[in-house]
Amino acid sequence: MDSKPTALVIEDNIDLNAIFSSALEKAGYSIQSIYDGAVAQQILAETIPAIIVLDLHMPKVSGDVVLKHIRSDPRLKDVRVIVVTADARFADALQFQAELVLLKPISFSQLSALASRFAPKSSPAENPGN
Repeated sequence: MDSKPTALVIEDNIDLNAIFSSALEKAGYSIQSIYDGAVAQQILAETIPAIIVLDLHMPKVSGDVVLKHIRSDPRLKDVRVIVVTADARFADALQFQAELVLLKPISFSQLSALASRFAPKSSPAENPGN
């Protein structure tokens, strides 16, 4: 059984999804990649991830609608959301609904370092070497 916290990468660009997924894996997360907003909403109805990297410009259902869904669902109240977008004006409007709003381009190391800060800390019993 995988004891890593789950991260959803909701990004329709295949290359960026792969980069974001790799950065989050390096930060200690188990990854689920999603390429459209409608699928994201379906998965969020069944899953409570630890963190979400969310692109705003998504096919079928836009990222801002997905973010509103996340923030209105009591089950998802503790989920950390990192919004990624190239649209600075759109990002400004959503800055208080996400833990972080990052403007593209975002580097692998930048996202990995930021996601590591949000990773749940394991207890000493889970990591006896600590």
